[in-house]
Amino acid sequence: MRNLVLKLAVLTLPLTTGGCVKTVASVVKAPFQAAGQVVDWTTTSQDEADRNYGRKMRKKEARDGRERREYEKQCRKHPEQCQGQNPYQGQPQGYDGYRAAND
Repeated sequence: MRNLVLKLAVLTLPLTTGGCVKTVASVVKAPFQAAGQVVDWTTTSQDEADRNYGRKMRKKEARDGRERREYEKQCRKHPEQCQGQNPYQGQPQGYDGYRAAND
């Protein structure tokens, strides 16, 4: 009987220690995973930077469009105030101050 209990204990030992090994491994890996997550939170990926730049430019273009429409509206109402002072003349809509070189 005692021999049977001893054999069962030896056979079930790997099953019970498997959970302990996984727990120990997860405890050991936790600080490295946390540090990696902090780095992810504090740095900006190129994709995220591009997305933020695109959002910024769309907002700027929308603001410029609103300002242009307001300026044109004021010029229609009071043309004498707008004689020869169009700040938007020569700039296409959506122009952000950058032109690529013509190759």
